[in-house]
Parts: sequence; C-alpha cells; structure tokens
Amino acid sequence: MNRDGLSIEGPVEAFVQPVRAATPDAVEGRFTRVILAVKAHHTLDAVRALAPHLADDGYVVSAQNGLNELVIAEEIGDARTIGCFVNFGADWLAPGRILFGNRAHVAVGELDGRETERVREIHRLLSIFEPKAVLTDNIWGYLWGKLGYGAMLFATALTPASMSDNFASARHFPVFHALGREVMATARARGVSPLGFNGFDPEAFAPGASEEAARASVAAMAEFNRHTAKTHSGVWRDLAVRKRKTEVDAQIAVIAELAHAAGIETPAIARLVDLVHDIEDGRRPQSFDTLDLLLDTCASTTRPAA
Repeated sequence: MNRDGLSIEGPVEAFVQPVRAATPDAVEGRFTRVILAVKAHHTLDAVRALAPHLADDGYVVSAQNGLNELVIAEEIGDARTIGCFVNFGADWLAPGRILFGNRAHVAVGELDGRETERVREIHRLLSIFEPKAVLTDNIWGYLWGKLGYGAMLFATALTPASMSDNFASARHFPVFHALGREVMATARARGVSPLGFNGFDPEAFAPGASEEAARASVAAMAEFNRHTAKTHSGVWRDLAVRKRKTEVDAQIAVIAELAHAAGIETPAIARLVDLVHDIEDGRRPQSFDTLDLLLDTCASTTRPAA
C-alpha cells in the first residue's frame, strides 16, 4: 500500500487511494480518533497495542462485527468507546486490493445514546463514504440486529453456495428461523430493542412472531444478497479461501454465554459454533451435509409441541 496505494475495486466505486500504512510496531504519535477494523477475535490485542497511542481525549470507533464495544470499553472505558454498525459488502482480494461489493446500512452512536460533538463528527466523516449513514441513539439495537443476521451468515458459510442461495433454500428455513429467534430472545433479555436493516426484520424473530413473518424476512435477505458482487460471506472466505480461524467464538459463541446468563437456551447457536469449529479443524467439509446437521437441531427447536 505504501508503494502502490490502496486499490478499491468493484461495481460501486473503483479508485486508488494513496495511504501511509504501518505495522503496529512502527506506529508513532498519539491520535484523537482511531477506527478499529480488525477481526473480532483480535480486538483485545489491537486495543492494548493502540492504547499508548490514544490521546488524552482520544476514542476508538468499533467498525467491526459483533459486540466488540464491550471488549474495548472494558479495556479503555466506556467514555473512550464509540459504537459503529457496518453492513456493506467488502472482501480482501490481495495485499492492497479490496472489493467494494455493495452499499448497505452504516450507523454510528455513543454507547449511552447521547448525541455528542464527537459522534456528530464521526457521522459526518462516515457520510462521505455512505451518504445514508445513520446517527443513532440506539447503537446496541443495530449491533444486536447484526448479530441475528450474522448468525445466519455463519450458517450459510457451512456450504459452498452463495448467501442468497442459502437463504432461498426453503428446506433450510428452520435454520435461519431458529438462529434468529435465539439471538433476538437474548437481546431482549438484555433490555435491547434490536433494529432491522437490508431485509433483516428483528420483529419477525421475536417471541410470538408468526412463521410467515420470518419467512418474509429470510426471503428479503435472499433478495438483498442477490444484488451484491460479494456473493459469499467473510466467514466463508476465511474457511474456504484463507483457511484460517473465523470470528465464530468472538461473535457467535459469546451470544450463547450471554443467553446462558439470562436463562435462555441456545441449542442452534451452540451447534453452529461446533460445526464451524469442525470445518476450521478439518473434521468436516463445507457442504450441505454439514448444514443438514444444523438443520436437524434447528428443526427440533422450532417444531410445535405435540
């Protein structure tokens, strides 16, 4: 990147941006604004590495997937942490080359919901990238909404098929239904009102919601993902292409831990985490047979009592 710049490619925009890149050991100075965009399981190490470079009035914006704001805030404090939600499609293609696959929701907000000067400035900057970026007083609602959607994306990564083809599989609807219900139940137990975006409707997976509503939301997610150049999730790429550990523990397993603390059972999430680990460790392939193992668990959790 220092030699050639950062190349953004794809149907949305294509350009090369000159940048000054540095490995953590080469970073110098102190900064007021840090946007953190590492994988969820690297969050704690990254925050500890950047903390000495954070100005006295500095803060970290978590432009990640998961509940990384909890990790960041525990390390440097709530007052130095800003929440951020991103759902646009992007892929790492090669060093210095990034695919920008589609536009989608972006939101930013203070953890306590206040509208501050600094969060307004972050919103202004994000609006340069995404003109429809939202300044929200409910960032936790967006983050938990993304976890519901994200759990489903992890399920799509169990197969070689695209996100849209997985969502469009009527036979596997119980997988997405069960995962959505478990995540939304956990969010509500924590006093969060999840928000929807890009086809995902949290109310469709809330306790008492109709199956028809959930089917409509899954169909809407299939349609949304049918129109992006990023056909597969980042989780799929980690498993199929980069052959590395995914964010499943930092993103999805943590939901089960929070659910357990609230007295909520999450058999679908637990099975999903185990199956992702099996693929990571070479015990199972990415295949519909593997997804069918999750289907067996999810079908039993959504089947009406006799």
